[in-house]
Amino acid sequence: MNAPHVPVLLDEVVAALDPQPGDVLVDATFGAGGYTRALLDRGATVHAFDRDPDAIAAGREWDEARQDPPRLVLHPHCFSEMVGSLADAGISSVDGIAMDIGVSSMQLDQAERGFAFSSDGPLDMRMSQSGPSAADFLNTADADAIADVLYQYGEERQSRRVARAIVAARPLNTTGDLARVVRKALGHRPGAPKDPATRSFQAVRIHVNGELDELEEGLRAAERLLRSGGRLAVVSFHSLEDRIVKRFLKDASRAAGGGSRHLPHLDAPPAVFSQVSKAIRPGDAEVERNPRARSSVLRYAVRTETPAREAA
Repeated sequence: MNAPHVPVLLDEVVAALDPQPGDVLVDATFGAGGYTRALLDRGATVHAFDRDPDAIAAGREWDEARQDPPRLVLHPHCFSEMVGSLADAGISSVDGIAMDIGVSSMQLDQAERGFAFSSDGPLDMRMSQSGPSAADFLNTADADAIADVLYQYGEERQSRRVARAIVAARPLNTTGDLARVVRKALGHRPGAPKDPATRSFQAVRIHVNGELDELEEGLRAAERLLRSGGRLAVVSFHSLEDRIVKRFLKDASRAAGGGSRHLPHLDAPPAVFSQVSKAIRPGDAEVERNPRARSSVLRYAVRTETPAREAA
């Protein structure tokens, strides 16, 4: 079965992981399985994680998931739970981990999931299809709490105005309801290059799914799981995510300094990641082929033999 969506920066992610036949790899964000398919084609065994039950159900139809032993092992969990879930499968270390952060194209394209305002649907946004929905949050939280979410996760400078408009318009039940309220509050100009509702939808989705906390926990889990020489490749889609990845890799690759006659010796632990890449962005051809790739950024690094910082 072929994945219905091609993930962004696919060739670059595969090159960063450099999969070899027999490698044990993790696709931390399975989605429609685009990265997983490419890794399987290179002869690796893939442990794929996704909190979305629809993604896991689709993966169970793949031939590789039905082999004995399977070359595709599906884990219906958040990727922050990688360490425990892999331990249950008898895996303590892996050769590479790919992470594609944020909402999947598959989720965006299904109006009934409530992630996008391109078509009207229930105001849901839950990746796991469980727990409080976007509607639950927006219809019960006070204006200050909503404004904080819009500002922190959507970088919406007029967050308080939008939050007051949301509270005044309750109840909100559909993605169209939310989009109309935000547009009216901010003054929507048809034909503008960016819909003013974009930032608010991003913010509410990140909040409902705890995405930034999940990313930080997932990066720490990757540090613990990767063997010496193992590779981590992370694709992010907006500055909030990329800042977390960049800071994590910077801190993890900072080795102890040797000191000087002017400064004391810095007693810092050795680096746990090396060969940290600069930001890699899609080329013009990929963006033209897939506009959703426009904001994507790949960063990758190689694990050293230094014990994980939490375990040290």
